[in-house]
Amino acid sequence: MRALRLTAGDGGVPNLSLENVPRPSLGANEVLVKIVASAINPSDILNSKGGFNHTHFPITPGRDYAGIVADGPADLVGKEVFGTGGAALGFDSDGPHAEYLLVPQDAIAFKPKNLSFAQAATLGVPFTTAALGLHRAQVKAGESVLVIGASGSVGSAACQVAKQIGCKVLTAARRDWADVNTATDPTLQKAKELTGGQGPDVVFEATGSTELMHAGLQILAPGGRLSFISAPRKGSTDFTFDMKQLYREEKIIIGCNSVRSKISDTAKDLTLTTSAFEMGDLQAPTESSLEQIEIDHAVEAYQSGAAKKFVIVFKH
Repeated sequence: MRALRLTAGDGGVPNLSLENVPRPSLGANEVLVKIVASAINPSDILNSKGGFNHTHFPITPGRDYAGIVADGPADLVGKEVFGTGGAALGFDSDGPHAEYLLVPQDAIAFKPKNLSFAQAATLGVPFTTAALGLHRAQVKAGESVLVIGASGSVGSAACQVAKQIGCKVLTAARRDWADVNTATDPTLQKAKELTGGQGPDVVFEATGSTELMHAGLQILAPGGRLSFISAPRKGSTDFTFDMKQLYREEKIIIGCNSVRSKISDTAKDLTLTTSAFEMGDLQAPTESSLEQIEIDHAVEAYQSGAAKKFVIVFKH
């Protein structure tokens, strides 16, 4: 089968290439998924640049996928499924940027019937990361949630999941449509105004900006929680705060890393979204917003930095 492969390179930067490799052999309690579509996420690109020191080489990259069970238990063969890797795929075991993927039986979720394979292949990392950040912040119905980076895939997912929980959602992004335009209001004062001067109960920070994270912490309501999912890619990752203010106002800072998630847990999270997508309570990216490519062009897509949302599609 054809697969992208990451191999150890000089100076800690891996080499990425398209290769022909043996199709995986089915083991106990596993399923073989024929990949129909697999998204390229920012974390995949970071992995290809040596950004994760726990990646085992050589390895097939990728985290998110959608496909059809080709081999395994009789009741699963032929089922349309989707999934994401958590701590496993693309780091500890081969990921889905290949024609076939071998995963444990409890690592798959049934694909929403109303979504294409390409759409379903974009959901894993964004929605499981959003669920992780909101869950760890113990978000409850009726609370106000400010999502910084609401225009991105994870931020957009966080907005949808928080609304589904029953929260009042405020969006922050460098966009005119956002409740808070971070280009013109980098201190997020509008969010404080929109919450009657109290500040949001929860801030979900999805940009990795220390400046916006500091601003979010400043306007957070007393007893509030700030959940963040990333850090700056360049420059210092140091973050400072006023300890006195933090403890007196009982604010909580929570780091959330989806790369530590168990693959079985991510499958459970995605299973919970299936009916919501089918009922229209959650929305996937539109087909027209996706740049669908064949695997022959995947290395080039990785090298482009993926300003667009690339999805590798396979024609078996």
